[in-house]
Amino acid sequence: MRTAAYASLPTEQRHPLTQRLNDLTTLQLLRLMNQEDARLVRVVAGKLPSIARAIRLIARILKVGGRLFFVGAGTSGRLGVLEAAECPPTFHTSPSLIQAIMAGGPGAVFRSREGAEDNRLEARRVIRQKVKPTDGVVGITASGVTPFVDAALVEASRLGARTILLTCNIRSPIPAMVRIRIPIGPEILTGSTRLKSATATKRVLNMLTVGTMVRLGRTSGNLMVDLRPISRKLRARACRIIRLLTGCSERRAAQLLKASAGSVRAAVELHKMSLWDR
Repeated sequence: MRTAAYASLPTEQRHPLTQRLNDLTTLQLLRLMNQEDARLVRVVAGKLPSIARAIRLIARILKVGGRLFFVGAGTSGRLGVLEAAECPPTFHTSPSLIQAIMAGGPGAVFRSREGAEDNRLEARRVIRQKVKPTDGVVGITASGVTPFVDAALVEASRLGARTILLTCNIRSPIPAMVRIRIPIGPEILTGSTRLKSATATKRVLNMLTVGTMVRLGRTSGNLMVDLRPISRKLRARACRIIRLLTGCSERRAAQLLKASAGSVRAAVELHKMSLWDR
């Protein structure tokens, strides 16, 4: 892609209200940032139909034994890593069910490797190595032109996998079965897509995972009945959920949780069985 073409990207435009950013007081700067972030709620709301289509597609993939991969570079890739990492403790999913592919490998999560986003060959290699025809791949790219993401989605589609594109560029040429395009406008710091672009992307990723898990029955109302209680806080939360669903005492909830090897869902069923046995 030519330099001139990059300059025309929505994520590279200068914000008309922030060209004298250095002249703002700290409070003025923060108000402007907050004002810009507030706009994102309305922008994302306008894209809910395409987000819903993506959720339905992901749910179908996972229901028949497929897996989901988030693919991205830089900030977008890190957001995919974060979303994938949060699913096992929240929904007790296998780490292999929802995975992240980061341009530049795991090390790029902690130390930026900007050139990795241009490596189409590596993207195709990783997709061929990891993705099966029954899987789904979500490509995340604020600019909408990231070569690593483009190559990954094209290769995934060639293999027969389902593809979803999440971008802040409404004119992104990257092909996908479902496109979620969030027009967030220029960043207050020109080109810094870790700001509004990342915030909007995170909102959508939250919707994709939570919406999918609700559709798959991994929740009971607004309760995380499939959480993994692997810390004191999560064990306390698990016991509270058991009490809410059964009406039992705190002591009984702890006993049920222990007897069910930490499974809230199994603990609730165990309580029901014990009442039936009486």
